[in-house]
Amino acid sequence: MKRRIPWKLLAWIVAGALAVYLVVGIILAGFGTPPLPPEQSGITLKGGRVQGNRVTTKSWSFDYRSAQLSPDGTNGTVEGVRNGIIFKAGKPYLKITAERITIDTLSLDFTAIGKVTVAMLGDPLKRSFDTDLVQWTNGAKLLLMPHPAYLHSGDQTLQLHDVKIDFGKDEVYLGSVQGSTQVRR
Repeated sequence: MKRRIPWKLLAWIVAGALAVYLVVGIILAGFGTPPLPPEQSGITLKGGRVQGNRVTTKSWSFDYRSAQLSPDGTNGTVEGVRNGIIFKAGKPYLKITAERITIDTLSLDFTAIGKVTVAMLGDPLKRSFDTDLVQWTNGAKLLLMPHPAYLHSGDQTLQLHDVKIDFGKDEVYLGSVQGSTQVRR
């Protein structure tokens, strides 16, 4: 005995289930709409102070003309830096001015480009360096001037191939020297 399958009934059941599935899917689709992401433009600051801090003491601080930070605030570009200070053991050690500094607020590293001047604070000889690139690596406490730098002291100037200031070891490395100077006792 063969039983006959009611194909029309089976087709109506499948069509009804599909219709219910589509209607329920369309109704529920609007409930899970995620909110639109915030606008991804950066943050622009005019006049003020950007500070990077280590756990217990300041690492550096800059007075600036304008700054553009990323939307999440982890990096940015600071224009027209004047009265920048790099701290050593929590005390002001070097003064820096620069046309532009790019900063990483997570690692506290920065790169200064353009006309950059680095001067030693409290130095009776008023020594300073002029260069076009300065890199600060906060983790290693290193200040690098990988491009030619000019050391000024009074009316004397020396051209240096590169300069490395190691805050941790309290050492200053001067690359090859061009020029002459007079040393007084």
